[in-house]
Amino acid sequence: MANDKSAKDDEDQLAITNYQLPITNYQLAISNIKEFETMKFFEYNHIVSFEETNLVGNVYYVNYVSWQGRCREMFLREHTPEVLTELSQGLALATVRVSCEYFAELYAFDQVAIRMGLGSQVQNRITMLFEYWRITDNNEELVARGEQQVACMKREGEKLVPTPVPKALLLALQLYA
Repeated sequence: MANDKSAKDDEDQLAITNYQLPITNYQLAISNIKEFETMKFFEYNHIVSFEETNLVGNVYYVNYVSWQGRCREMFLREHTPEVLTELSQGLALATVRVSCEYFAELYAFDQVAIRMGLGSQVQNRITMLFEYWRITDNNEELVARGEQQVACMKREGEKLVPTPVPKALLLALQLYA
């Protein structure tokens, strides 16, 4: 009878052990929240228009990605105008990966703060983290979180070849790390 009990205990322990799940995107998002809360961010403010909504009345998902690009462009305009000049002289900031997780819906005339921070910089690639906050008179609500990675490239004839991140861009991004 003692052997039956220990066998049962072993089965229970095995079931508990086998039930452990791998880290989920949600758990990664929670860990990124903690990282984002401690980092500085560049903020672009936007008011949703009817043009950005669908027939249901909420913001069409692709607009969130568009706002990431707009936030990034306003950052360049404000902090590194010399990089804008380099873009007209062969530099390319090629988006190689983009994502967005949605937590709540936005509607026409919602005021949204898109906050961008530096996630990482490795070789010629920069990963930026984004949070989308609905702003009301007395509250802020996190409605989405996104990520975008760009590769710094240089045009050489018909080809794009990797090039280092411009120094001015690196220095400006460090303010938001």
